Amino acid sequence: MKLLHMAAAVMNQTPLDWKPNTKNVRQAIAAARDRGVAALCLPELCITGYGCEDAFLGANTHQRAWKILGELLPETRGMVVSLGLPVLHQNGLFNCAAVAGDGRLAGLVAKRFLAGDGIHYEPRWFKPWPAGTRDDYIAPEGTIIPIGDIHFDIGNVRIGFEICEDAWVANRPGAALALQGIDVIFNPSASHFAFGKIEVRKRFVLEGSRAFGVSYVYANLLGNEAGRAIYDGGALIATGGKLVATGPRFSFADFKITSAVVDIDATRMSQARTASFRPDLTGESKSRVTVPFAWPPAKQVPKAEAHAAPTGWETSPNLKDEEFLRAEALALFDYLRKSRSHGFVVSLSGGADSAAVTCLVTLSLEMALKELGPEGLREKLAHIRQLPADPTARSLAQALLTTAYQATANSGAITRDAARAVADAFGAHHYELEVEELHQGYRRVIEGALGRKLDWKRDDLALQNIQARVRSPGIWMLANINNALLLSTSNRSEAAVGYATMDGDTSGGLSPIAGIDKAFLRQWLCWLETKGPNDLHPIPALAAVNRQAPTAELRPADRHQTDEDDLMPYDVLDAIERSAIRDKNSPVEVFELMRGQFPNFTTHQLGIWVERFFKLWCRNQWKRERYAPSFHLDDENLDPKTWCRFPILSGGFETELAELRQLIGGMT
Repeated sequence: MKLLHMAAAVMNQTPLDWKPNTKNVRQAIAAARDRGVAALCLPELCITGYGCEDAFLGANTHQRAWKILGELLPETRGMVVSLGLPVLHQNGLFNCAAVAGDGRLAGLVAKRFLAGDGIHYEPRWFKPWPAGTRDDYIAPEGTIIPIGDIHFDIGNVRIGFEICEDAWVANRPGAALALQGIDVIFNPSASHFAFGKIEVRKRFVLEGSRAFGVSYVYANLLGNEAGRAIYDGGALIATGGKLVATGPRFSFADFKITSAVVDIDATRMSQARTASFRPDLTGESKSRVTVPFAWPPAKQVPKAEAHAAPTGWETSPNLKDEEFLRAEALALFDYLRKSRSHGFVVSLSGGADSAAVTCLVTLSLEMALKELGPEGLREKLAHIRQLPADPTARSLAQALLTTAYQATANSGAITRDAARAVADAFGAHHYELEVEELHQGYRRVIEGALGRKLDWKRDDLALQNIQARVRSPGIWMLANINNALLLSTSNRSEAAVGYATMDGDTSGGLSPIAGIDKAFLRQWLCWLETKGPNDLHPIPALAAVNRQAPTAELRPADRHQTDEDDLMPYDVLDAIERSAIRDKNSPVEVFELMRGQFPNFTTHQLGIWVERFFKLWCRNQWKRERYAPSFHLDDENLDPKTWCRFPILSGGFETELAELRQLIGGMT
């Protein structure tokens, strides 16, 4: 047996935050060393942070990253460590993994396949490295270092790389590496969270280790790194087609080390027994870099530290509910500390959306306290003056969350009581503000200017919107007074059709639920009320929210306004949105699909809803452009800055909708 102790680190980095990023790298290497790790894989671009955007194209970024790499090299004595950073070579910028062995830089592996779809924009900054090409990089200090599509023979153990996207493509570099007799593949990644995505990662890690006959070490980023993307961590180590270690996801720690002892001889002999394996025997590979190194004896990892199968909430039958909570909770906590805000403010209407945001905030603080402990939490939120000396979940909510119910004449006792119940359940600092006088003041001013009375028959939309808008200045004022982050409460279903008042309920610096649909939110709140997350608790106070029909409560009570009457049933709206926007189907195609999915509705009614959706979608792109930043959760995101681009001005599907009307007319 030839045993090696390998590890992957997941890390919570911040773009261009040089000192904390460097500190995290140092501490991760030290923690791995204390565990007896000999080879450590750190995440992609861990020195600079992955989300530097156009700052990657500034000379300071890659120059400072190179300087920090030099400072970190001594930390790797007695170990092999890969560190991610951008490297400028022949006036092209490359996304590289720097491989250090025993305190010296052995080479720079450049990423071959760049992520350029959806939330990723790597081709804007980086160049893809051509396969099979090796070059010499002249470092600022004058040393010559191998760079490119290279692998390493370090102390007679061969290590190759697939950098994030490299493993997601059909022509994976691992296939060519296997022919070179590679023993270990490192995958430093910045793979953002999406519902169910962990299973895809597990498949390519497991299949890579099996098909290539190697041990495979996958390291990922962790937390809300740059604002929108959430990284769930989830380190993976597999060998010979078997998962031998998995790391936790959604940790509030700065880093987590996941390690395993692998048998290099076992994977080598597995390849030897495979009849279809044909090693490359064309001679010494020009892509191989040989590094002398004496591997330390491997110590077996205690079983308590290596989890080869998911445990706890990862095995929940309500996995999406759990993932949503944990992704949002970590993202909110990181946004709070990285923006150096002193708390959160929510306009709590008593409805589902604002209740969901309130729950996410308070559970975020509770989960952070549970994992980090009082001292660890105080350290991470040291910039907040009003933090309790001995924090509990309730005292944190009292100190860091302000909510306000803002009533007009059209507000009802049911929503007022529901808002109060939710705020009281957590101990939030809750206000009940009467804004009817402000509403009437604006109304009188405009009536005087127009020389006529406003009425609901003629001025319905304006009269609704002004009520939402008069709530904005007060809630912003509370946020300013508290130096806190105002959270918008609009969801994705509303964003799709513009069912939100710009500068009213869209007011805020962050829109945490704008990436999730209303139908899921309502179901999630019911789960949270009755079951609750693993290792936490349900929230019975949500019963007052869940028994209501969603309503904007902007028309007089005798009009019995509900969201679904204004729009359509939310499950229909969400199905139309997925078909039209995610899947890019035409109005006629969407209509035909809806007929199959919702046979309980008439052809005429479905036609009305499909046409309504497309018209509202096109009419309200300008609103989506103005939404506060939102978290990315899946491939149904509507954020025009990172995922779903659509023209503000367009033909509005007029030709396609005419075809739809003609089709429906022929059916009646």
